[in-house]
Amino acid sequence: MGDAIKTIEPCARGMRFAAAARSTGKLPAGDISDAPNPLRDYFETNNEGPGIFKWVHYFEIYHRHLKKFVGTDVHIMEIGVYSGGSLQMWRQYFGDKCQVFGVDIEAACKVYEADRIKVLIGDQGDRTFWASVRKAVPRLDVLIDDGSHHPEQQIASLEEMLPHLNPGGVYICEDTHGVPNYFTSYVGGIANQTNGMRPSRFESAIDSIHIYPCVSVIEKRQTERVISSEMHGTQWAWQPRP
Repeated sequence: MGDAIKTIEPCARGMRFAAAARSTGKLPAGDISDAPNPLRDYFETNNEGPGIFKWVHYFEIYHRHLKKFVGTDVHIMEIGVYSGGSLQMWRQYFGDKCQVFGVDIEAACKVYEADRIKVLIGDQGDRTFWASVRKAVPRLDVLIDDGSHHPEQQIASLEEMLPHLNPGGVYICEDTHGVPNYFTSYVGGIANQTNGMRPSRFESAIDSIHIYPCVSVIEKRQTERVISSEMHGTQWAWQPRP
């Protein structure tokens, strides 16, 4: 039996467990995420003007990882401008010190530029475009990918822009729908690399990786992590007491 389990690919094994266990969990009635959330409040009251299209559970995730930037001189980029409403939402949420950048393949989205909001036009799957973005936006603290939703383009954007994020920065990729999801599996590969005894400088710069329903979040550290093991004390369970 043990040998048979080892032959199952780990991702498939986890999917089997989740499918079998999905009806066994016990949760309290109601939404336990009803804590005050200014992003959710903005979304709920946005009844006219540029539209915002988001899955509602995203707002809890956004606020959990991004509230540390509120009121600071934060530089944020969102891939996927679409109807433009979320650019104003980020501007309102982070405050007057923030700088918001939107990225979209549709040139008409330039119409959503405003005070401290700039829209860059390009294809998120084009790595030469991202090279030009890094020159135009030398500083970036938050990147939210709500663009094409195609895994290969999501991966290209992450590979080009995650290393560019400032220490302490946050990278969010949303709308990773589908089972299995190729981008989520890719992020799992990054997570797996951080478990090495001697991770690279890139891996040591990652503070945490979070997988939510249809959303992946990567947080960078303020300082490079040092991986070490130490032993303190003089007595252990297998030693006889004096």
